[in-house]
Amino acid sequence: MLHTNTPDSDAGLNRRRFLKQAALATSALALPAFVPAAALGRDGKIAPSNRIVMGGVGFGGRGSYVIGQWFLRQPEVQFVAACDVRRDRRNALKKRIDQHNKNADCKAYVDMDEVFARPDIDAVVVVTGDRLHATAAIRAMRAGKDIYSEKPATMTIAEGQELVRTAKTYARVYQAGMQRLTERNFVFCEELVRSGRLGEVKTVHAHHWLPGFGVNIRNPWKPEEKYDPAEIDWDRWLGPCPWRPYNKHYVRGGWYGEHDFSTGVIGGWGSHTFASCQAAVDLGDTSPVHYPYVKSTTADGLTMTFANGTKMRSLGQDTWKDAAGKTHKWRGSCAVRYIGTEGWCATGDGYSAPDLSNPALLNDLNKVVQNYLLRTGRELDHVRNFLSCVKSRRETAANPTLTHRTMSTVHCANLAQWLKRDLTWDPIKEEFVNDPEANRCRSRAVREGWQIV
Repeated sequence: MLHTNTPDSDAGLNRRRFLKQAALATSALALPAFVPAAALGRDGKIAPSNRIVMGGVGFGGRGSYVIGQWFLRQPEVQFVAACDVRRDRRNALKKRIDQHNKNADCKAYVDMDEVFARPDIDAVVVVTGDRLHATAAIRAMRAGKDIYSEKPATMTIAEGQELVRTAKTYARVYQAGMQRLTERNFVFCEELVRSGRLGEVKTVHAHHWLPGFGVNIRNPWKPEEKYDPAEIDWDRWLGPCPWRPYNKHYVRGGWYGEHDFSTGVIGGWGSHTFASCQAAVDLGDTSPVHYPYVKSTTADGLTMTFANGTKMRSLGQDTWKDAAGKTHKWRGSCAVRYIGTEGWCATGDGYSAPDLSNPALLNDLNKVVQNYLLRTGRELDHVRNFLSCVKSRRETAANPTLTHRTMSTVHCANLAQWLKRDLTWDPIKEEFVNDPEANRCRSRAVREGWQIV
């Protein structure tokens, strides 16, 4: 019999087709789907949901090292933005990132605010000159980015105060590049202090390399030179600093030691050693109260006193003597020495292991460091500590408060030398006692458009 279509037969056919398609769909769902290992975080790959998307601002000598050697080697980091006011440097950074990513997706920028405005970026590495560290970090945090900033982190006390406020207000993770706070030998010495194994520690030494120009830094103008605006954005290079004419001397590293652009030798070295010393004696949330003027170009032997009587000495000599009169030689930059009633400990960049009044304490080095790692949840790696905190939202080793307070120590020490008189600091009010001129120096004049406070 010839089948003819009727409304009822059409409905039956449609129903059978639906059931067949549903069965096929169900069976398809039962089959294992192919998902790239990279999407699941397998085979050593990082899943996209666990990646930290980043941008880099500044790519000079230090920036090349920090971004190229430290951050690009981290498996979860994905750089997508390269920013520098110099065309050669931003192109070099883009090339370095593209080669690492095996694509050409990294975008180059002249204006760092365009990097901060990108909604896909989680964190930014700031490796500009000193003059822009705080400005860039604060602007980026206000845009919702976490920050790893090279040191010295601030140019003034006022910048440090705003750094702390901004990080707290915007709930941002911030790490200053004071990496010795997470290095093995330094951690061990700090733990000996905290545990009381050196007895009561009332004196700490911060050893600096003191170059010829010392602490009385210069501020002369170089002769104006012509330049190609396509090669460098001079206005953005100056940033918040007072305007002056272009001279290639500045952009080739000659800015260091210039008052408008840096914090001098005390800032360059003290940002490391003061931080280590203050962290060791649990004074990372304050600053010394007394800063004497030292009548020398290097301020060698400058001894600052905290409210509890602890003394921190800034030293530049190559050698030192212990209580027994034995001479010891500093073996590296950014060295520290902690002196207690029961012994002393010293370390620095050139030490394979710390020097100790009681060498037997070295037998416990691994145990002491391991206990520190378990207690704090940190890593012996400054960048890893930052990235872990970006994920966990915990406080970093070089957090905003420690950064600000130790940089306040730097700025107060500098001002005592620049004003050529002893200064008394109130760390609670964050102001100098009975010294209006010094209080005016807690901030610097900032060019229009660059204000952050």
